[in-house]
Amino acid sequence: MPRSERLDGLVDGARVVDDLRALAARTSSPGGAQRVAWTDPWRDARDWLRERLAGLPIAVDRDDAGNLWAELTGPPGAPVVAVGSHLDSVPDGGWLDGALGVVAGLELLRAACAARWDGATLRVVDWADEEGARFGHSLLGSSAASGLLDAEAAGRLRDRDGVALADALRADGVELREMGRASARIADLDAYLELHIEQGPVLEEAGAALAAPAGSVAISRRRFAFSGAAGHAGTTPMALRRDAGVAAARLTLAARAIAREHDGLATCGSVALAPGVPTAVAATATLTVDARHRDDRRLAAIVAAIEAAAREIAVEERVELRIEEVWSFPAVAFDGELVALAATAAAAADPAAGGIELVSGALHDAVALAHAGVPVAMLFVRSAGGVSHSAAEDSAEADLVAGTRALAALAERVARRAS
Repeated sequence: MPRSERLDGLVDGARVVDDLRALAARTSSPGGAQRVAWTDPWRDARDWLRERLAGLPIAVDRDDAGNLWAELTGPPGAPVVAVGSHLDSVPDGGWLDGALGVVAGLELLRAACAARWDGATLRVVDWADEEGARFGHSLLGSSAASGLLDAEAAGRLRDRDGVALADALRADGVELREMGRASARIADLDAYLELHIEQGPVLEEAGAALAAPAGSVAISRRRFAFSGAAGHAGTTPMALRRDAGVAAARLTLAARAIAREHDGLATCGSVALAPGVPTAVAATATLTVDARHRDDRRLAAIVAAIEAAAREIAVEERVELRIEEVWSFPAVAFDGELVALAATAAAAADPAAGGIELVSGALHDAVALAHAGVPVAMLFVRSAGGVSHSAAEDSAEADLVAGTRALAALAERVARRAS
């Protein structure tokens, strides 16, 4: 049974904030966080985490998907509770996205070790490549552990420089075809808990520091490659151009209109033109469209309409079109009982959190685990201005401290429920 000390009274939220600032100082440039997975700054971030874990009476290792685990083993028969998130970031990202959940988990381990808390086997995980910033496949490590990774499709992915995902993984000692073996790490979990910044404006608008989301939206990501013909900017008449850049621009506007019509979201966040010089008509244009909706069927309608628009544009602009599915994920509901416990913990730390209902529009590793049947709950911390994936990303220190305490309280409640 758990000792009398409550974890929420043992954690040091101010130390979490200090650690987050230290990590940011070590792995950021003036433009923001640079912890893109499978790059040196990300590896440095993991070295930093290992340094912080050193000396604790825990086991630290990495699974076949490159996920980093730290475990404080409880007594025989104790429930198994995992807490985590991801250290990787987008280029020029924020200091809190993902890192908050990992560092808060580190603090739970410190507190549990110091008090010799025996309420559960406590695991903290840093999932590998949550963002998908380099190769376009979000939730890579957690998808592998959850049995959701399509290794054949992932094997076709390449970064902007033409490096294959499989080769980048191999450089870090990870074999793409063996990543599914990581599923053993979640097979015995009684619960997975994740603390994360909201990355949106809802909590700030509601005047609340914390909330417990009920689940996550459905997401579909497609790559549209238009192929036209290069031409001189000064000598190629407008009527004779086969401009792939124009096709991409038109699809960007079409995707926005379609998303609005269906009350969804569509983002064209990556566009590459070639030859990419001011004096040449674009011969090729590659555009990635990220579409999202709460409802799987509504999302399918959005994607179908965007693809139809792309084909129509290609005909009108006299260019060739290739459509590739990069990645997709269905809408997911989190565990109802755990969400209720998370909401209680949030309200205890911040009375304004009571009654707030929301679904995450951003993707998180918790979503992959929920899809695999693991009982999951998340806690969101208010984002200043709703800004994320930017160096301007921020949250008030008091909110971060409250989130850390709420996570500790939730972990203890979940351990008691499962014991």
